[in-house]
Amino acid sequence: MILAAVQYKPPKGQTQIARQQLVSFVQEAAENNADIIVCPEMAVSGYIWQDKADILPHVESASGETFQSLSPIAKQYQAWIICGIAEEEDGNLYNSAIVISSTGELVCCYRKILLFEADYSWAQSGHQRMLIQTEHGSIAPAICMDLNDDRLLYWLWRNKPDILAFCTNWLNEGSTIDDYWTMRTMHWSGWMIGANTWGEDCGTRFRGESAIIAPDKQTKVKAAIEGDCILYWNTLQ
Repeated sequence: MILAAVQYKPPKGQTQIARQQLVSFVQEAAENNADIIVCPEMAVSGYIWQDKADILPHVESASGETFQSLSPIAKQYQAWIICGIAEEEDGNLYNSAIVISSTGELVCCYRKILLFEADYSWAQSGHQRMLIQTEHGSIAPAICMDLNDDRLLYWLWRNKPDILAFCTNWLNEGSTIDDYWTMRTMHWSGWMIGANTWGEDCGTRFRGESAIIAPDKQTKVKAAIEGDCILYWNTLQ
Protein backbone atom coordinates (compact mmCIF):
# COMPACT_ATOMS: atom_id res chain seq x y z
CA MET A 1 0.00 0.00 0.00
CA ILE A 2 1.36 3.42 -0.98
CA LEU A 3 0.36 6.40 1.14
CA ALA A 4 0.61 10.02 0.00
CA ALA A 5 0.31 13.37 1.75
CA VAL A 6 -0.05 16.54 -0.32
CA GLN A 7 1.48 19.64 1.29
CA TYR A 8 -0.05 22.67 -0.40
CA LYS A 9 -0.58 26.40 0.15
CA PRO A 10 -3.56 27.71 -1.86
CA PRO A 11 -3.45 31.25 -3.26
CA LYS A 12 -5.83 33.12 -0.96
CA GLY A 13 -9.14 34.06 -2.50
CA GLN A 14 -8.39 32.32 -5.81
CA THR A 15 -10.37 29.15 -5.33
CA GLN A 16 -10.51 28.11 -8.98
CA ILE A 17 -6.75 28.45 -9.43
CA ALA A 18 -6.12 26.67 -6.13
CA ARG A 19 -8.39 23.81 -7.14
CA GLN A 20 -6.57 23.37 -10.45
CA GLN A 21 -3.21 23.33 -8.70
CA LEU A 22 -4.37 20.90 -6.01
CA VAL A 23 -5.86 18.58 -8.61
CA SER A 24 -2.54 18.50 -10.44
CA PHE A 25 -0.79 17.36 -7.24
CA VAL A 26 -3.40 14.69 -6.60
CA GLN A 27 -3.13 13.55 -10.21
CA GLU A 28 0.64 13.26 -9.82
CA ALA A 29 0.26 11.23 -6.64
CA ALA A 30 -2.22 8.91 -8.31
CA GLU A 31 0.05 8.47 -11.32
CA ASN A 32 2.75 7.42 -8.86
CA ASN A 33 0.49 4.61 -7.66
CA ALA A 34 -0.63 6.14 -4.38
CA ASP A 35 -3.50 4.14 -2.91
CA ILE A 36 -4.53 6.75 -0.31
CA ILE A 37 -4.01 10.47 -0.91
CA VAL A 38 -4.61 13.04 1.83
CA CYS A 39 -4.84 16.80 1.21
CA PRO A 40 -4.77 19.69 3.71
CA GLU A 41 -7.62 21.22 5.65
CA MET A 42 -9.63 23.73 3.56
CA ALA A 43 -7.25 22.91 0.75
CA VAL A 44 -8.61 25.24 -1.95
CA SER A 45 -10.02 28.13 0.10
CA GLY A 46 -7.30 28.99 2.59
CA TYR A 47 -8.01 29.07 6.30
CA ILE A 48 -8.35 32.52 7.89
CA TRP A 49 -11.66 34.31 7.27
CA GLN A 50 -13.23 37.17 9.21
CA ASP A 51 -16.84 36.00 9.11
CA LYS A 52 -19.40 34.07 7.10
CA ALA A 53 -19.75 36.80 4.50
CA ASP A 54 -15.99 36.77 3.98
CA ILE A 55 -15.74 33.04 3.27
CA LEU A 56 -19.10 32.59 1.53
CA PRO A 57 -17.74 33.00 -2.05
CA HIS A 58 -15.36 30.09 -1.39
CA VAL A 59 -17.64 27.46 0.16
CA GLU A 60 -19.10 24.49 -1.70
CA SER A 61 -21.27 21.46 -1.15
CA ALA A 62 -19.70 18.10 -0.36
CA SER A 63 -20.47 17.02 -3.93
CA GLY A 64 -19.36 20.34 -5.40
CA GLU A 65 -16.47 21.39 -7.63
CA THR A 66 -13.67 19.89 -5.54
CA PHE A 67 -15.37 16.50 -5.46
CA GLN A 68 -16.23 16.74 -9.16
CA SER A 69 -12.58 17.50 -9.95
CA LEU A 70 -11.09 14.73 -7.78
CA SER A 71 -13.61 11.97 -8.38
CA PRO A 72 -12.42 11.07 -11.92
CA ILE A 73 -8.83 10.74 -10.62
CA ALA A 74 -9.94 8.44 -7.82
CA LYS A 75 -11.87 6.29 -10.26
CA GLN A 76 -9.21 6.18 -12.98
CA TYR A 77 -6.37 5.28 -10.63
CA GLN A 78 -8.40 3.39 -8.02
CA ALA A 79 -7.16 5.68 -5.26
CA TRP A 80 -8.87 6.88 -2.10
CA ILE A 81 -8.73 10.69 -1.74
CA ILE A 82 -9.42 12.66 1.44
CA CYS A 83 -9.53 16.44 1.01
CA GLY A 84 -10.45 19.35 3.26
CA ILE A 85 -13.07 21.84 2.05
CA ALA A 86 -15.14 24.73 3.37
CA GLU A 87 -18.58 23.12 3.16
CA GLU A 88 -22.05 24.63 2.87
CA GLU A 89 -25.25 22.70 3.42
CA ASP A 90 -28.68 24.26 3.87
CA GLY A 91 -27.13 27.60 4.78
CA ASN A 92 -24.87 26.10 7.45
CA LEU A 93 -21.08 26.22 7.05
CA TYR A 94 -18.62 23.56 8.16
CA ASN A 95 -14.90 22.89 8.11
CA SER A 96 -15.08 19.49 6.44
CA ALA A 97 -13.19 16.70 4.71
CA ILE A 98 -14.64 14.74 1.81
CA VAL A 99 -13.75 11.07 1.45
CA ILE A 100 -13.75 9.76 -2.13
CA SER A 101 -13.55 6.03 -2.75
CA SER A 102 -11.40 4.19 -5.28
CA THR A 103 -14.49 3.99 -7.49
CA GLY A 104 -14.92 7.77 -7.47
CA GLU A 105 -17.88 7.83 -5.10
CA LEU A 106 -18.41 10.37 -2.32
CA VAL A 107 -18.39 8.02 0.67
CA CYS A 108 -18.85 10.63 3.36
CA CYS A 109 -18.17 14.20 4.40
CA TYR A 110 -16.61 14.48 7.84
CA ARG A 111 -17.17 17.75 9.73
CA LYS A 112 -14.54 19.00 12.16
CA ILE A 113 -15.76 18.44 15.70
CA LEU A 114 -13.32 20.42 17.85
CA LEU A 115 -13.11 23.87 16.30
CA PHE A 116 -10.07 26.14 16.54
CA GLU A 117 -10.56 29.80 17.42
CA ALA A 118 -10.26 30.80 13.75
CA ASP A 119 -13.18 28.49 12.86
CA TYR A 120 -15.65 30.11 15.20
CA SER A 121 -16.03 33.21 13.03
CA TRP A 122 -17.88 31.21 10.38
CA ALA A 123 -18.17 27.45 11.02
CA GLN A 124 -20.42 25.16 12.98
CA SER A 125 -18.96 22.06 14.59
CA GLY A 126 -19.67 18.54 13.43
CA HIS A 127 -20.85 15.77 15.73
CA GLN A 128 -20.07 12.44 14.08
CA ARG A 129 -16.80 10.55 13.81
CA MET A 130 -16.49 8.21 10.86
CA LEU A 131 -14.82 4.86 10.21
CA ILE A 132 -14.67 3.88 6.54
CA GLN A 133 -13.96 0.32 5.49
CA THR A 134 -11.76 0.06 2.40
CA GLU A 135 -9.78 -2.56 0.51
CA HIS A 136 -6.72 -1.19 2.36
CA GLY A 137 -8.20 -1.41 5.85
CA SER A 138 -10.25 1.11 7.80
CA ILE A 139 -9.77 4.88 7.45
CA ALA A 140 -10.76 7.56 9.95
CA PRO A 141 -10.78 11.19 8.75
CA ALA A 142 -9.87 13.94 11.22
CA ILE A 143 -9.14 17.65 10.92
CA CYS A 144 -6.42 19.62 12.70
CA MET A 145 -7.73 20.69 16.14
CA ASP A 146 -9.50 17.33 16.46
CA LEU A 147 -6.13 15.89 17.50
CA ASN A 148 -6.30 18.00 20.67
CA ASP A 149 -9.64 16.41 21.57
CA ASP A 150 -9.22 13.62 24.12
CA ARG A 151 -12.51 12.18 22.88
CA LEU A 152 -10.87 11.51 19.51
CA LEU A 153 -7.95 9.76 21.19
CA TYR A 154 -10.34 7.50 23.09
CA TRP A 155 -12.30 6.86 19.88
CA LEU A 156 -9.08 5.87 18.06
CA TRP A 157 -8.10 3.52 20.88
CA ARG A 158 -11.55 1.95 20.93
CA ASN A 159 -12.23 1.68 17.18
CA LYS A 160 -8.66 0.98 16.03
CA PRO A 161 -8.69 2.42 12.50
CA ASP A 162 -5.81 1.25 10.34
CA ILE A 163 -5.24 4.75 8.93
CA LEU A 164 -5.82 8.26 10.27
CA ALA A 165 -6.33 10.63 7.33
CA PHE A 166 -5.38 13.92 8.94
CA CYS A 167 -6.20 17.08 6.98
CA THR A 168 -4.65 20.03 8.80
CA ASN A 169 -3.60 23.68 8.81
CA TRP A 170 -1.19 23.29 11.72
CA LEU A 171 0.31 26.48 13.08
CA ASN A 172 4.02 27.22 13.17
CA GLU A 173 4.66 27.58 16.89
CA GLY A 174 8.42 27.22 16.61
CA SER A 175 8.80 23.50 17.21
CA THR A 176 8.58 20.36 15.11
CA ILE A 177 5.09 18.91 15.00
CA ASP A 178 5.44 15.19 14.28
CA ASP A 179 6.72 14.65 17.83
CA TYR A 180 3.50 16.15 19.15
CA TRP A 181 1.37 14.13 16.75
CA THR A 182 3.02 10.88 17.85
CA MET A 183 2.67 11.80 21.51
CA ARG A 184 -1.06 12.46 21.10
CA THR A 185 -1.64 9.15 19.31
CA MET A 186 0.65 6.98 21.45
CA HIS A 187 -2.19 4.68 22.59
CA TRP A 188 -3.40 3.98 19.06
CA SER A 189 -1.48 1.85 16.56
CA GLY A 190 -2.05 2.74 12.92
CA TRP A 191 -0.72 4.78 10.01
CA MET A 192 -1.11 8.56 10.25
CA ILE A 193 -1.07 10.61 7.04
CA GLY A 194 -0.78 14.28 8.01
CA ALA A 195 -1.21 16.78 5.17
CA ASN A 196 -0.49 20.38 6.18
CA THR A 197 -0.29 23.80 4.58
CA TRP A 198 2.60 26.23 5.00
CA GLY A 199 3.45 29.92 4.84
CA GLU A 200 1.29 32.83 5.96
CA ASP A 201 -2.46 33.46 5.78
CA CYS A 202 -3.63 36.87 7.04
CA GLY A 203 -0.72 37.11 9.47
CA THR A 204 -1.00 33.53 10.75
CA ARG A 205 1.93 31.26 9.92
CA PHE A 206 1.63 27.55 9.27
CA ARG A 207 4.30 24.93 9.86
CA GLY A 208 4.46 22.67 6.82
CA GLU A 209 6.19 19.47 7.95
CA SER A 210 3.49 17.19 6.59
CA ALA A 211 4.35 13.66 7.68
CA ILE A 212 3.57 9.99 7.31
CA ILE A 213 3.94 8.20 10.63
CA ALA A 214 4.02 4.42 11.07
CA PRO A 215 2.07 2.39 13.66
CA ASP A 216 5.26 2.15 15.77
CA LYS A 217 5.28 5.99 15.90
CA GLN A 218 8.33 6.34 13.68
CA THR A 219 8.10 9.23 11.22
CA LYS A 220 8.82 7.62 7.87
CA VAL A 221 8.91 10.77 5.77
CA LYS A 222 8.44 14.46 6.53
CA ALA A 223 8.19 17.60 4.39
CA ALA A 224 10.12 20.83 4.81
CA ILE A 225 8.63 23.74 6.75
CA GLU A 226 7.93 25.60 3.50
CA GLY A 227 7.00 24.54 -0.02
CA ASP A 228 4.41 22.53 -1.89
CA CYS A 229 5.27 18.83 -2.23
CA ILE A 230 3.97 15.29 -2.18
CA LEU A 231 5.17 12.76 0.39
CA TYR A 232 5.03 9.04 -0.36
CA TRP A 233 5.53 5.93 1.70
CA ASN A 234 5.14 2.27 0.75
CA THR A 235 3.95 0.42 3.85
CA LEU A 236 5.81 -2.70 2.70
CA GLN A 237 9.16 -0.94 3.15
